Amino acid sequence: MIVVNIVISVAVIIVLQLLGMVVFGWMTPFNDLEELKRGNAAVGLAMGGKFMSTAIVLGVAAYTNSSIWHMMLWFAVGYVCLVIAYWIFEWATPGLKLSDHLKQGNVAVGILLACVYVGTSFAIGSLII
Repeated sequence: MIVVNIVISVAVIIVLQLLGMVVFGWMTPFNDLEELKRGNAAVGLAMGGKFMSTAIVLGVAAYTNSSIWHMMLWFAVGYVCLVIAYWIFEWATPGLKLSDHLKQGNVAVGILLACVYVGTSFAIGSLII
C-alpha cells in the first residue's frame, strides 16, 4: 500500500509540475520552446526560474501535507501567488516590458526574473508551512 501511495504521489507531482510550466508558457506572448531551440539564454534562465519556483512550492506542499488533495490545494494557492507575483512585477516595472526583453535575449532580465520567481517561491513556501 505504501508503494502505491508513493507512485500516485509522484505521478500527481509530475503532472502538477508540467501543468505549472504549461500555464507559465501561456503567460508569454512567444513560444518558450521555440526560443530555447534558437538558443535564447534569457528565456532559458526565466524558464529555469519558473521550473525551480514551481518545484519549491510543490515540494513544500507535498512535504507539509499527508493528503494528496491538500497538497494539490496548497500547490494551487502557492502557484496562483507566483503568477500574481509575475504580474505585479510586470506592473511595477512599467518602463521594462519583460516579455519583449526576454524575446530579444536580454540575459539580465532572464536572471532577474529567475531570481524573482525563486525568491517569491521561498516566501510563499514559508506561508504554506
